[in-house]
Amino acid sequence: MPASIILSNLSLFTPDGRALLSDIDLTFAAERTGLVGRNGIGKTTLLASMSEGHVPQSGRVLINGTLGLLRQDVQILEGATVADLFGARHALELLRRAERGEASAEDIAAIDWTLEVRLETALARLGFDPTPDTELSRLSGGQITRVRLAALVFTEPDFLLLDEPTNNLDQNGRKAVIDLLSGWRGGAIVVSHDRGLLETMDAIVELTSLGATRYGGNWSSFRAQRAVELAAVKHDLAHAERHLAEIDGKAQEAAERKARKDSGGRKKRAKGDMPRILAGGRKDRSEDTGGKNTQIAERRRAEALDAVDTARRRVEILQPLSAKMPATNLPAGREVVWLDRVSAGYQPDRPVLHDLSFSVVGPERVALVGPNGSGKTTLLKLIAGELRPLSGIVRVRPDLALFDQKISLLDATISILENFRRLNPKAGANECHAALARFMFRADAALQTVGHLSGGQMFRAGLACVLGGPAPPSLLILDEPTNHLDIESIEAVEAGLQLYDGALLVVSHDEAFLQAIGVTRRLDLGAGAQSPDGGIV
Repeated sequence: MPASIILSNLSLFTPDGRALLSDIDLTFAAERTGLVGRNGIGKTTLLASMSEGHVPQSGRVLINGTLGLLRQDVQILEGATVADLFGARHALELLRRAERGEASAEDIAAIDWTLEVRLETALARLGFDPTPDTELSRLSGGQITRVRLAALVFTEPDFLLLDEPTNNLDQNGRKAVIDLLSGWRGGAIVVSHDRGLLETMDAIVELTSLGATRYGGNWSSFRAQRAVELAAVKHDLAHAERHLAEIDGKAQEAAERKARKDSGGRKKRAKGDMPRILAGGRKDRSEDTGGKNTQIAERRRAEALDAVDTARRRVEILQPLSAKMPATNLPAGREVVWLDRVSAGYQPDRPVLHDLSFSVVGPERVALVGPNGSGKTTLLKLIAGELRPLSGIVRVRPDLALFDQKISLLDATISILENFRRLNPKAGANECHAALARFMFRADAALQTVGHLSGGQMFRAGLACVLGGPAPPSLLILDEPTNHLDIESIEAVEAGLQLYDGALLVVSHDEAFLQAIGVTRRLDLGAGAQSPDGGIV
């Protein structure tokens, strides 16, 4: 039987019982499928529901074939090695005993003589070649992700289930994952916001509050189909609103006619021109007719309101999100960052950055690029004042905001609204709510406790609190801003940053994001060469 995953009437819930998705019916075959949707909709939960041994709370999951699951966050045990991720530590020890002539005949019969070659081949497919004995604690987060992917491929499953596989990967790592999936002949279900990776998919499944919808083709094809759907639902909304207005207009006309007729009847009865019994009968019939007409009108209006509400919900789901920001009015010639022959690191005898000089002037948009471990995050901490240089001079404008990957500038114990007031003490109540609404935190959504937000929601809340205020900082520092955002939130942030008129210093491996926000210069910390203006090229 061909490999497949079948979801039938599947409903998903959060650990506290809140419904995420209802009555999902999907079939996954041996093709590459991208799974997309807004943060918190249930993508990771849906992926986990397909893992072997999972018992769904509602519905059925039928799996034909073997699975390899890559989760976002996995705890690495102390002393664990690359071989441990492959489940090959014991087999390698046995092989090495044989090579030293210390294995018994029984051991030799059980040895996999091709193991080391197959391990090297699997790691090479992900563009990384540590030894099996390399301790995972010595690797960066991106390098560990590559090793975990290699370990999945090593088992040759029928399906790869990947949750944000390119998070924390540098450009080489992202390319290795994209190349791996481009040549993958089994099934793959990939939760991702990486538009470059989604371009390699055969199909896109979008999760919304209305359920799951499958679109044939890659990301570009999905966007084209969504644009057609958006135009159609906007037309439906306009039609539904016109129909509601017509119903309301006719109801008003009917009410006015009835009022005129009732007024005339009262005048006749007052004059005594009509026998009392006849007048009473006409009044009763009029009231009966009026009551029935009112019921019909109310039913039609309720149906029209429901049609408008349904169309609006569809538009909200399909309509790209947007956010606007106040101006910083940073002058073009104003120096924002200046470093002169700076060395920095966490141990005096092992600096991460050596003799580095560069500057950012005016509303420049500068991307810090380079392989994992080249010192990009260290440089951001240095500029933000969280790390002192070992040598050299650092000058930075004081009005800056650093968005690290934990969004540490927010207090996780209080609400989004309270954080906004804390960071913008002069803002009034209406100003607070209006600013947060621009970043899709409307009404009660602004009252959510920050510590309960998803990673994407937290980043968006940070932007709202810092850039939505009356005086946004003139320098914004972003460390891998798209790592935990869904695609629609990324596009909303892109739209906002396009309007931001301050200086940007960004660490990101998301090329589509860098192009969208209009990066004007790149500092490659992996190149090590100085440009004529003192920058790294």
